[in-house]
Amino acid sequence: MRHSRYSRQILFPEVGLAGQERLAGSTAVVVGLGALGSGVADLLARAGVGRIRLIDRDYVDESNLGRQTLYDEEDCRQMLPKAVAAARRLREVNSEVEYEPRVQDLNARNVEEAIRGADVVVDGSDNFETRYLLNETCVKQGIPWVYGACVGSVGMSFTVLPGVGPCFRCFVPQSPAPGELPTCDTAGILSPAASAVAALEVAQALRLLLAKADDAVTRLKYVDVWSGELLALALARDPYCPSCVRGEFPYLEGEAGSGTTVMCGRDMVQVVPRVPVSLSLVQVAEKLGRVGAVTCNEFLVRATLEEGVELIVFPDGRALVKGTTRPGVARALYARYLGM
Repeated sequence: MRHSRYSRQILFPEVGLAGQERLAGSTAVVVGLGALGSGVADLLARAGVGRIRLIDRDYVDESNLGRQTLYDEEDCRQMLPKAVAAARRLREVNSEVEYEPRVQDLNARNVEEAIRGADVVVDGSDNFETRYLLNETCVKQGIPWVYGACVGSVGMSFTVLPGVGPCFRCFVPQSPAPGELPTCDTAGILSPAASAVAALEVAQALRLLLAKADDAVTRLKYVDVWSGELLALALARDPYCPSCVRGEFPYLEGEAGSGTTVMCGRDMVQVVPRVPVSLSLVQVAEKLGRVGAVTCNEFLVRATLEEGVELIVFPDGRALVKGTTRPGVARALYARYLGM
């Protein structure tokens, strides 16, 4: 580790040389590499966190470039998965860090392995199902995780310390009904809001990695970058919480959740196969080439179908159906063209 790279951070008394060496020996997992996650990963890499696992299910699209700071136009042209593009960029930022990109969708089958060995998990996801799954897994394994979310000009973050403070289920007892909360589809999003929340998340993650956590870490931080409003609110642990008190994990045990997810801001639905599969992209490209125009690389196949939608298929059998926000339509197209 070259101390000169981190000299200004080492001067900060809460870090110091011993703290910097502690960061170099730490492992962080970033789940979701969109506006929040790309900012989080960038800051963690520049801070010298030794190992960073990068998990994302999506690929780089032109609509990402206004707020997702790790990607460029060439990533769009190459249809690179975000995890792959992020790792390539971050290796140029800090080659001392070990990066582990994973092009995958977190689900009950893989989440425990995906975060195994983590000292901290940082949320860059865009849906409640993934957050409930992360919460249950981290509570079960005793791994601290940092929640973050933003929409429009506002954002929030707080840290879950299993066995100490409230968990995400204490904060959000049940998933909001569709349309109940604003999303980036309905309210848009400002890039500074994502950057502000990413900074809050990383500051909390660093405190956890440096063993500097206290009650302040578990407070909900709220920021509105348009009005300049900043708040920090204490959250109470629910004495009847199904997750952190009763030890009930329906998402982790596969009893809750679904096989389809509407992707935020993308006019797109993700469809996940009901059983694990492994596809040959060459065979998929050949099959879909009979019904539409196909482009592919080593990571995915994209086909433009007659219905005016696109089907983006990954080796694990996942597909992104672009051109609809209706899960039923997406699942029907998936079955029709992939036979699963």
